[in-house]
Amino acid sequence: MAALSRFSAAAELQQFPTSELTIVSATGRHRFKVEIAETPEQMEQGLMFRRSLAPDAGMLFDYKQPTVATMWMRNTLIPLDMLFVDPTGRIINIQPRTIPQSDDLIAAAAPVRAVIELNGGTAGRLGIVPGDQVVHPIFGKAS
Repeated sequence: MAALSRFSAAAELQQFPTSELTIVSATGRHRFKVEIAETPEQMEQGLMFRRSLAPDAGMLFDYKQPTVATMWMRNTLIPLDMLFVDPTGRIINIQPRTIPQSDDLIAAAAPVRAVIELNGGTAGRLGIVPGDQVVHPIFGKAS
């Protein structure tokens, strides 16, 4: 579920800093507490091996500069919504309810600054759609 690379289950699990993030949509402001994946090791691990995720939790993959991000679900045990976010914080595409443990590639529709992973079905339940705005310091806006 992170950038394409090999991950050993025996490798030491990474720790992640956390931050507040808000998604502004037509249905309101939706707040999440996200873990931040910035290093290659953190991005490689992502949400692998988790058996659950709090309803208001998620992970933010910060690529620092625009890139065509490619994700997967290897060793990821729960379905996720993947939100691909451009450098201005605008959601450009969403892959809903990804399939746990799949090696199928999931790609951004255009270069992105970040990918946000939320519990599968969250975007649909909250009415989050492409074009919605993500408010977070990495996009130059406080949450």
